[in-house]
Parts: sequence; structure tokens; C-alpha cells
Amino acid sequence: MTLSGKNILLGITGGIAAYKSAYLTRLLIKQGAIVKVVMTPTAKQFITPLTLATLSQNPILVDFFNSENGGWNSHVSLGLWADAMIIAPATANTIAKMSNGIADNLLTTSYLSARCPVFVAPAMDLDMFAHPATRRNIAALKNIGNIIIDADEGELASGLTGKGRMAEPEKIVAAVSDYFEQSNQLAGKTIMITAGPTYENIDPVRFIGNYSSGKMGFALAVAAANRGADVILISGPARLKINNSRIQRIDVTSAEQMYEACKSNFEKCDAAIMAAAVADYRPVNVSEQKIKKADNALTITLEATPDIAKLLGQQKSDRQLLIGFALETENGLANATEKLKKKNLDFIVLNSANELGAGFNTDTNRITILKKNGEKIDYQLKSKNEVANDIIDQMIVAANEIDK
Repeated sequence: MTLSGKNILLGITGGIAAYKSAYLTRLLIKQGAIVKVVMTPTAKQFITPLTLATLSQNPILVDFFNSENGGWNSHVSLGLWADAMIIAPATANTIAKMSNGIADNLLTTSYLSARCPVFVAPAMDLDMFAHPATRRNIAALKNIGNIIIDADEGELASGLTGKGRMAEPEKIVAAVSDYFEQSNQLAGKTIMITAGPTYENIDPVRFIGNYSSGKMGFALAVAAANRGADVILISGPARLKINNSRIQRIDVTSAEQMYEACKSNFEKCDAAIMAAAVADYRPVNVSEQKIKKADNALTITLEATPDIAKLLGQQKSDRQLLIGFALETENGLANATEKLKKKNLDFIVLNSANELGAGFNTDTNRITILKKNGEKIDYQLKSKNEVANDIIDQMIVAANEIDK
């Protein structure tokens, strides 16, 4: 039983799917977990604390204080106690609070205190689930490392049919079990990951850059950390936040700065994943003052920036892995294969800037992995979090080949 002895904090919010939390609690107990339940006040209208206290074999926590004896339910202690937190069902209201750091009840306060992985199982009507505000909030939770157990499609309490049903308890337990099975796969390993764009200054207010958001690199950092790795995340200018004790973030701006950070950290790493969209060129001369607009044309002379992946490929040992990315607009396979060989990569991740749902500033991606042994693996369009796990899976396969 992969959950044997694990401390699970189960958060239940006020949705009709709360009735499933009784079975979820029972399944967790059968897997050997120790379960404490924290409910929102509204959740008590859907399922009684007595039912959950009986199943979990622990008192149910709802309020900060016990009004009868003044006892304090410490959200800090709960956050430290838990090996994992599951919020199921997670209503649109609670998801909005979580994504914006609103702590107005014991459940959301415990969430903000949790130092463990957090699993979120959304449950709501289809229009609420599809609303841009909800999609934004769910994406925000993903970006800071929460594990989203996607809602299922089917008949909803409103009588409508569509996506919004809470995932079945068996699926939730499987997701948590899989996490703990994988959580030690990279224990003791150090992985360096680059992310985001680089900016190459023209003058104090203008730069050469690209549209990279950093989402793919940040997803890779979280995926590697979730497998037990210590991660060095070297990020260009990205507006993303990350909160994970296993991830050391180093912020840089230019390609030169990214190269220096990579060079100083690569030697101590077992693998590096070069997911950043590094500018290929930079201005030879950077104006100290803002360049004023004139009637005549402006010519800027450019020079090549360091080819970071190639330089690391020349330095890497036989015990290190180096993984590159190729974002192409044409001749993708040929260009990626050339980069794979030229830069001494172990495998390269190919995607297309022309494909809908892939490339920069999307929450999804569709990739092809090309390995140096000639193997080619095609994947369907997926969320970048899922893509990140696919890439980490292949990195583990490659690492196992080295260890043979």
C-alpha cells in the first residue's frame, strides 16, 4: 500500500460532490493512510461531520477555535503534519480563494500553510468550470505547483451534461498513490532547467526578445521536484511564480547572464534541460540613453549570443544528460535532428510555433522527442504539466541507460 503511514489532510468544500468524500476517506484509510478532515462551514450542509469523523477515526475540523473550550485548531500544525493535502470537492469559490491567497476559513488557511503536495479536484457546473475566471484560477494553481485532478464529463447536479463532475474517488486515490510512487525516482539528483526568454538591450527602454512565457520550463521544474530532484531553475524575465522548497530559482535577463549561470552550475548537475528561448542575437552596441526617433532609418548591428546548449554539450561528462528544445516553423524534424547532433544532446524536444495550442504563451503543447539513438516518440496535444511529466519520464529512461 503506497499510502501506508502517510498523513493525508482532506479538505472538503460546499458542493454536492461532497457526498463522495465519504467514500474517498474510506479508500484512503484502506490504503493505510492517516486521514484528518477539514471542512468549510458550507460543506456541513452537504455531508455531516459525524459521518466523516467515523470514517476517518479523527475529529472533524471546521473552525479556528472550539467555541466550547477555546481549543485552537492550528492551521500551521496541520500544514506541517500533512504529507499530502487533497481538496475534493474543490468548488469554484474555494479555487478562486486559493489562487488569490484568500484565507477566510480553516481550509484555505491550512492550504496556505501546507508544505506538502496539494491535489485539487474541481467540482462545479459546466458553465462555471468553463468560465475564463475559473480557467485562469485553475491555471494559476497549476503554475505554483498544485496537482490538478481534472474534472470528468457527465450528468451534473443541475441536470445539464458536460464537464465539471468531480473525479471519482478511485481516480483521486490513484493520483496520490502515483505521486508517492514517483516521488523518489530522482532523489539525490540535481537537475538544472532553463526557462523563459532572454532580453538583449538596445537602449535603457528597448530590447530584443521573444514571446516565451516560461510556462514549459517552470512546469518541468515542478515535475522534476515532484520526483524528488533538487532543481536549479535559471529563468529569464518571466512573470511566473514558483513555491517549492526543492527548487532554487536564479533570475537572469540576458543570454550572457544565462550562460554564466548555467556554466557555474552545470558541473554539479546530473542533467540539464534547456527549455529557455534564448535570443540568438544581441546588439553590438547598447545605447546608454534612449534612442530618439528620427525620420531616417535606424540600423542596429547584431552579433551572435552564446550557444548555451552547444557549449554545455562540449563540457558534459558521460554521466550527465543534456536535453534540448527545438521550436521550429519549418523543416522541424530535419532542423531538430541537426541540433541534436551538433549540440551533443541526449534527446531533443521538438514542437512547432505554427501549431494551434503549441509553442509560446499557451497552457498546452504537442511535442516530438528525438533521441540520439534514432528513436522518435510522438505525443498528442496535452497540458504543459502533462508534457513536462512525459519529458521527465524520458529523462529517467535515459538516466537508467547510463547506469547500466
